[in-house]
Amino acid sequence: MKKIKKNNSEELKRIVVEAILDKKGNEVLELDLRNIEASVADYFIVCHGNSGTQVNAIADAVYKEVKDKLGLIPKGQEGKQNAQWIILDYFDVVVHVFFNETREYYQLEELWSDAIAVEHT
Repeated sequence: MKKIKKNNSEELKRIVVEAILDKKGNEVLELDLRNIEASVADYFIVCHGNSGTQVNAIADAVYKEVKDKLGLIPKGQEGKQNAQWIILDYFDVVVHVFFNETREYYQLEELWSDAIAVEHT
């Protein structure tokens, strides 16, 4: 897995958001973490699905589209077994696909409330 160059992060974010929206992901939010000290990535892309099946479908679509269009696979992928919170880690861009109730419980957006947030519809 190669590290994403900064100029490719924008293209990666675009492909991720398109894949999520194609699978009808809900409340798609981009969190820009670049100005937050000690952040683990430059961007988080957060969304949720209304069922485990939809959560898996969203994560699978993101994985496939990024691999097909950029030749990248995530350096880590967690949560596929229970489909409550799937994480796809592409170094600078980390994708969080939640089950609706799990997103409400963890409130990831609140933890990173200092980030610049951009909503995608």
